This record gives sequence, structure tokens and C-alpha cells, in this order.
Amino acid sequence: MDAYTDFANVYDTFMDETPYDVWGDFIVELMNKFGVTKPAKSDASEYTTEEDTEQALEEEKNLIVELGCGTGSFTLNMAKRGYDIIGIDMSSDMLDIARKKTAAEGLNVMYLEQDMRELDLYCTCGTVLSVCDSVNYLLEDEDVIETFKLVNNFLFPNGVFIFDFNTLHKYRDVIGDVTIAENREDCSFIWDNYYHDEEHINEYDLTIFAKCGEDDVFKRSVETHYQRGYTLDEMKSFVEKAGLKFIACYDADTHEAPTEESERIYIVAGECGKDAAKEIH
Repeated sequence: MDAYTDFANVYDTFMDETPYDVWGDFIVELMNKFGVTKPAKSDASEYTTEEDTEQALEEEKNLIVELGCGTGSFTLNMAKRGYDIIGIDMSSDMLDIARKKTAAEGLNVMYLEQDMRELDLYCTCGTVLSVCDSVNYLLEDEDVIETFKLVNNFLFPNGVFIFDFNTLHKYRDVIGDVTIAENREDCSFIWDNYYHDEEHINEYDLTIFAKCGEDDVFKRSVETHYQRGYTLDEMKSFVEKAGLKFIACYDADTHEAPTEESERIYIVAGECGKDAAKEIH
């Protein structure tokens, strides 16, 4: 079964303690320190007709694109902060939920069903984000490099790509070959991890029990996911091979320099190669 089909319906339930606000605060800090993107102007009439070209470039510079947005929880977190953001995911089931959540909040967010390896945008953007280990679903070196090349292609001059990834240490030494289970009132899951050392790939089988209707009947479904663990050196290499500029890295938990014990790492990479004349000063 494809990943994030039945699991999409219970994803937010099991992610309800995810610190999206903490993630958002740190991402904004990184954008302010290294990037060009600011919250969108609340009223387009703030521009004059003589500033149409400048307005278009300003809108591109201030646009965020999130890869692997899932059900849109982090997307909405950024939208509520005033950022113009597009969410991209390859799961139609996850995007359906994201659109419903966005409509319920009265927000305006565009969602696109795309594989990040085939990223295709109508314009450049000031920032590309990817959180919650979405990049780990890229299993081959070539997939990572090609995705990063596309990111560089669609970044505004001096724009930044901020992403996190789970480390090889996390899959190999922390969660590999471990079973995790959680039970809620209307749903439960069993998460069986199987770590394949030669490929550095963590396979996990998700068995989901979700309540159907009001008759206390639970539907059982199974999904298999694959994620690859990467070292910081590998990710730095992919960034450079894709033509991006490596800027900084942080332990996702401490926000300090990564160590060998880091389980998740943020990387900030910069756009490289575009005509700087397009940049707005």
C-alpha cells in the first residue's frame, strides 16, 4: 500500500504534540539571519501602479515553498505568522486534509500535488522549507542531488533552503529494529522498525486501527515506509553537488552545533548562480 493513505486520516492525531510553534520560531530566526523572506504585506494596495515590477519581485522574494507539507500543520503555522506559502506533497490524501484545515482557518494557501524530485513552480521563491524528515524519504544520492538542484533553480537570488533530516545515528542506533505503539480512543498504531545496515535504510511497517462509524468497529490497515539515514558530511556534499551554497547547520533539538549524537539536523543552504541583478535591495 502507498504511504500516507489510511495513515493520513489519523496522522494529526498522533502528531498532536509536535512542537510546530518551536519549529516555526527557529525557522523564522534562520530566515531573518540568513535569508531574504519577510511576512507578506497585508494589502496589495500598499504598492503603487508604478511599482508593478518591483511588487512582483517582492512577492517572489517573500514567497515560501514547503516540500513534504503533509496535512499542512506547519504550513498553516507559517501562514498564521503572515507568510505567503505554498505547500507541496505527493500524497493526495494528506493534501485533502491540508486544504480542509486551511479552509476552516480562513487562510489562503496554495497546495500542489508534486513529487519533490520533480519540483515545478511558476516563479522563484525566497525560501524553500522541508521539515519533519521529509528529505529522508529520498533513498538514492541522485534523488537528493536532483531535488536540491531543482530547489536551487527555483530560489530567488540569495534565497535559502532550510531543511531537516534524521541522521544515520538515529536510524541505526536509536529507533532501528524498535517497535513503537500508541493507543488513542478512536485509533491505535503499531510501528515496527527494521534497519537495513548496508543501505542505511529504515523500513517501518505501520499497522493502523481506526474507528469506523459509531459501532465501535475498527478498520485495520498497513502501510510500509522507507527512509534513509544520512550523515552531516553526506548532506553537505549533496548540497554542494547540487550547486547550492552550504551556510550553516544546527542540532534540531539544542539549536547548537551538531554532534555525533544528534538525531535530527537542520541545514541552511543558499541559492547560488543566479543573476544578482534580480535581487531587490
